[in-house]
Amino acid sequence: MSIKTSLGLASALAIVAASGSFAQSPSGTVTIATVNNGDMIRMQGLTADFNEKYPDITLEWVTLEENVLRQRVTQDIATSGGQFDVMTIGTYEVPIWGENGWLVSLNDLPDEWNADDLLPAIRDGLTVDGELYAAPFYGESSMVMYRTDLMEAAGLEMPDAPSWEFIREAAAAMTNDNVYGICLRGKAGWGENMAFLTAMANSFGARWFDMDWNAQFDSDEWAQTLTFYEDLMKNYGPPGAANNGFNENLTLFQQGRCGMWIDATVAASFVTNPADSTVADQVGFALAPDNDLGRRGNWLWAWSLAVPAGSQSTDAAKAFIAWATSSDYTALVAENEGWANVPPGTRTSLYENADYLEAAPFADMTLQSINSANPTSPSIQDVPYTGVQFVAIPEFAGIATEVGQEFANMLAGQQTVEQALENAQALTTDAMEAAGY
Repeated sequence: MSIKTSLGLASALAIVAASGSFAQSPSGTVTIATVNNGDMIRMQGLTADFNEKYPDITLEWVTLEENVLRQRVTQDIATSGGQFDVMTIGTYEVPIWGENGWLVSLNDLPDEWNADDLLPAIRDGLTVDGELYAAPFYGESSMVMYRTDLMEAAGLEMPDAPSWEFIREAAAAMTNDNVYGICLRGKAGWGENMAFLTAMANSFGARWFDMDWNAQFDSDEWAQTLTFYEDLMKNYGPPGAANNGFNENLTLFQQGRCGMWIDATVAASFVTNPADSTVADQVGFALAPDNDLGRRGNWLWAWSLAVPAGSQSTDAAKAFIAWATSSDYTALVAENEGWANVPPGTRTSLYENADYLEAAPFADMTLQSINSANPTSPSIQDVPYTGVQFVAIPEFAGIATEVGQEFANMLAGQQTVEQALENAQALTTDAMEAAGY
């Protein structure tokens, strides 16, 4: 059966199922706040399919840079602003907001949507007391993406599970006048540089807090983490790295300027797409690095779609979410863009799909990375929190944004590692005491 035929059959079934779950012929305007990542931009380009199925629903898009999106949706949900009917949020926000009653349960999405197909690691992070509060659009961990040609020219072979010392050796060997040995996040933000650095710190044995909620930035483990990071970036990274986040590093890698890039697994389809990447046929993949301490520097995340409790278009919003996060949508992307470009990391069935596995050389490494992340025990030391690249408490976003600015200032040469950690320790301690911890 062709993709087109199977898509048509699946879509017909979905419409029948939807009619039994949503209000009859849902209608209205759905305002969607989303991030300016490639998969979300692609989704907007495919919404004619949704409009065909739901002609009485009008979609309005608000597409924002990652840090701005986080600020806008957080402010809106906390103040019951009602600006958005669908919010693109992540694994950090969903459990907190769901528990606060700020999100609408999605347990009543159509049976054909098949909640049981979701990867357990992803679904668990979006569920509170048995209620699913967001539907994952794509799931991710992080891994090493590297230039196979440059690695070979350097006389090195990337292990499937490299150490940080090997990464440093390879970065030094691949750095030349035209190529930066490594590109890493430096842009300030709790979901930008602090996502990378918190995950990296886990692999160095560090933690944000001890069991009494005391900040730990004055620890040897954090000093080792930040010193190693600064050494990598200053010696083998691009200039102005304090301004580089996910999108900036993606562009550098696609232009052939990075020997290695450690970042979200979702980037794999973009760096291997010959329409966008000048090095598409020269990319290899490996697990995020470790220090032989029992933790790798990879994270766990899902960009997900949720309905805020204040929405006046709940049924229409759910119809959109069911469409955008379904297996039917995956088939739609495959038909238009090829299997390698479908949203990854959400459904078990995708990783059992022979067409996808053949088209996506990064599929196995992505799944390994997602399954190896441990949000209940992110550090080798005991911690009072859950979360891999974040701490699942409401105060974290504000604190980590400030800490991220200190670390970006360090990377920009405005202060030393010691000063950055001292400032991080002080501001985190003050914020936690003010919050009553």
